Amino acid sequence: MQDFLDYVILSNRVSDYLIVLAVILFVLLLKRIISRYLAGLLFRLFNRIWKNLDKESFKNLVAQPLGLFLLIFVSIISLHKLRFPVEWKYELYDYSIMRIVHCIGTIIMIVSFIWLLLRTVDFIATILERKADLTPDQTDNQLVVFFRDFFKVIIFIIGVLLILKFAFHFNIGNMLTGLSIVGAAVALALRESLENLIASFIIFFDKPFTQGDLVKVQNITGNVERIGLRSTRIRTDQKTYITVPNKQMVDSILDNLSLRTQLKGELRLQIALSASSSKIEELIAGIKKIMQHKEIENFSIFLNDIAANAILINADYFTKPLTHADFIIVKEEINLQVLKLMENLEIELAGASTGIRIEGNLNEKLNSSN
Repeated sequence: MQDFLDYVILSNRVSDYLIVLAVILFVLLLKRIISRYLAGLLFRLFNRIWKNLDKESFKNLVAQPLGLFLLIFVSIISLHKLRFPVEWKYELYDYSIMRIVHCIGTIIMIVSFIWLLLRTVDFIATILERKADLTPDQTDNQLVVFFRDFFKVIIFIIGVLLILKFAFHFNIGNMLTGLSIVGAAVALALRESLENLIASFIIFFDKPFTQGDLVKVQNITGNVERIGLRSTRIRTDQKTYITVPNKQMVDSILDNLSLRTQLKGELRLQIALSASSSKIEELIAGIKKIMQHKEIENFSIFLNDIAANAILINADYFTKPLTHADFIIVKEEINLQVLKLMENLEIELAGASTGIRIEGNLNEKLNSSN
């Protein structure tokens, strides 16, 4: 038995292979238990910062990437204790097999670690979203989504740099210095994207609009559904989905219709000149009574002008900040009541009736023309 354990295969004894295999199998079998235990320790750390967290949700979200990272980490350390087989010392495209295997193992470990960090960011974002849901302001919700995506991008970039540093042994400092000119060229090429990124920060901190607001920008009117790192998504009244670059949302003249304190309605009447002054006074008084609507907060009605072909009456009224559908209903009610009032007063609009009058004797005119 001892001879079998001391038997050398690929530069390592059988006993060494068995020890490494036993360690990997041990971690593989207890991976779920160990990962959930470690997730519980992390949960205690987060629970000190944020109270009343869902422990099971945290474990289900973090345990899987944590278990995978633990398995890969232990496997790489265990395999590192073995001597690399002499028989495998070949080169492939000027790279030794040992270096290629080491590079692959390092990449796998870094990727699993980055995955663990991304899942942790998702959990923190979930916590903050639940807290943001307790407030009526939707800015907090969109801010959480924005920074979740932002930190994911940062972690991804860090992961790429770690792979270049530890897997391919690149000198990151020298590489960044050498790429300064290239970086400047790339920055110029990506100038618009960088401007949109900066504009997204301006939107979140200056808050000209938030998620759910009804806005009008560049002849586009709709509700803001999402504010991203590069663009803002708007659902128009035609139910189309418009993507507007954040730079245009910041640089253009934007009308946040959701912040209106009142809605304005207008009524322009052109009364026929045949209407008497007493009828005009009754009409104006009647319109003022009609404007005593529960949704109208203030109004202004006056005889604006007396033109050559009509008497002009202007009526401006301001309602509460209603929805578009409710405002249309109020406007329709006002217009119908004004029409009924004019019918009762027998007042006609200018140009409503046209008559042709011929003076003189028709026969005499015909004879004189002959």
